[in-house]
Amino acid sequence: MFKQLVRLVLLVIGCELVAADGLVMAARPEAPENPKLSEVFALAIHGGAGATPAYLPPKVQEDCRRALRRALAQGKQILASGGTSLDAVEQVIRILEDDPHFNAGRGAVLNQLGGHELDAAIMDGRSLACGAVASVRTVKNPISLARLVMTRTGHVLLAASGAERFADTTSVQRVDQNYFRTAAKVQKWQRVRSNPQARAKELDRHMGTVGCVALDRHGNLAAGTSTGGLTNKQFGRVGDSPLIGAGTYADNATCAISCTGKGEEFIRRAVAKDISARMAYQRISLDDAVRTVLEDELQPGDGGIIAVDHQGQISVRFNTAGMYRGAADWRGRFEVGIGRSEIPIASPAPLATGSNCRSL
Repeated sequence: MFKQLVRLVLLVIGCELVAADGLVMAARPEAPENPKLSEVFALAIHGGAGATPAYLPPKVQEDCRRALRRALAQGKQILASGGTSLDAVEQVIRILEDDPHFNAGRGAVLNQLGGHELDAAIMDGRSLACGAVASVRTVKNPISLARLVMTRTGHVLLAASGAERFADTTSVQRVDQNYFRTAAKVQKWQRVRSNPQARAKELDRHMGTVGCVALDRHGNLAAGTSTGGLTNKQFGRVGDSPLIGAGTYADNATCAISCTGKGEEFIRRAVAKDISARMAYQRISLDDAVRTVLEDELQPGDGGIIAVDHQGQISVRFNTAGMYRGAADWRGRFEVGIGRSEIPIASPAPLATGSNCRSL
């Protein structure tokens, strides 16, 4: 009996921590090994904002829609099966990077010197861990190298030769610059080079960039963005895509964001972080935050934003004539579009009268 009493006392002592000031604090219970997954998941994707897709041949338009559907289906399958938001974001963006119709990976635009410099970023909303690369030249899928920056280094952003040297220490696939080049992007570069006045028109047509935001069944958010930048950009130019808080951001407490458009404007206004901050400090909805930033901080024609919050609400808005985009969730939603009114509004709130920004 005495021995049993001693064991009981020792057990109680082992389950409590006595603070120096005499307060008793219970030991933190261990998390269950197999927590029940929520049924809720959601993701949104984009393939760049710009002008109306009407200037594209019908076959190219359908090819773009097909690529968006393929990427969206892959992301939805990962999330539905209990996979992580980070895996979904990376795999979706890899599909878009491999498709020559988009300005990321294969199909990236040419810079002033006729070469390719690619940027990408990824962020984990659970821990605020993030990784990014800028001005890489031989990495087939920059989004995967960005994730390795996040997981294998203590840094956030590696650029140019430093990012290339880091890639040498990994197993990411490397390619020659010719891999990124397509006839369509070369012709676009030549038009801009031969006629400087054509530059603005080309920029307005399709500003490129691909991105994905996701909420997984574990309740974690993630965001990623990848781009080839601007046609005929100055050598070494870096836009908003790899800059955390400008073109990419994720925080489990608020939302995940990926932006596309005129990068300098998104950098100046820290657009991605601004949306998250408005949700946190003003206690407004995701869609209200996205709409307010597009209407009040950015100018018509600056670009677009995809976002998902911690409850699975999706907002996809843009103030350009069109944006390549898609959305899916646990309720069976699965839709893609490239024009203004091609598919139903993604946001729960309708557009305000006279608004300059368009929804999904």
